[in-house]
Amino acid sequence: MEYRVSVRELLVGLERAVEAGEHRLWAVRCAHALGLEGIAVSLRWGSELVWFSDEISARLEDAQFTLGQGPGMEKEFGKFGQGPCHVPDLGSYAGERWPQFVAAARALGVGALFVWPIRSGTVRCGTLTGYRGSPGPLTARQEADGLRVADALTGRLLAWRPGEEAAAGGVDGAGEAGVVELHRAEVHQATGVLSYQLGVPMEEALVRMRARAFASGLPLTEVAREILRALPS
Repeated sequence: MEYRVSVRELLVGLERAVEAGEHRLWAVRCAHALGLEGIAVSLRWGSELVWFSDEISARLEDAQFTLGQGPGMEKEFGKFGQGPCHVPDLGSYAGERWPQFVAAARALGVGALFVWPIRSGTVRCGTLTGYRGSPGPLTARQEADGLRVADALTGRLLAWRPGEEAAAGGVDGAGEAGVVELHRAEVHQATGVLSYQLGVPMEEALVRMRARAFASGLPLTEVAREILRALPS
């Protein structure tokens, strides 16, 4: 896949894309610039999907979050958990490490995954994840460019303040404050509801929601909507 725009041009246009709300278009161009078919950006160990280029990228992140496994969920790769985690062939050893996730990814036609940390110093606050349909490694240039993009995203994402997001509101629970788009607001709301209803900690409520999603084969977001729809009006 040839570069359609240079990474330098991509990073120069990041500020304008954020201000114009062109997150999806920028993500598509970013994927092409890195020689990938799609990318997604998540924060808080995958708990919040903020940007993605296409439906497969979003579904990959949802699968990792629901199953609690996958390269983006790893906390031990690289020094201090800060290094990239590249899986150029999902059909190799990755199936033993993340069997359920690999099955879900391959069902989506994904053959390779590449994860770069979004970090501030030694603190990892998110991930940039890219995929390809066919197995195969990145070039040295693509690996380095992925780190450049992830580092540039760090500054933008750390500028986000949840209070601003809530004040800005949004459509269908996906509030938008320029820097990020929240795609799992309903999951967080439903987790709180379930925690209250069952009298369990938030972490356990989320685990139960994940288990329900896995057992039913439904996306976690749909399980969350079912819980919210069941609330008395």
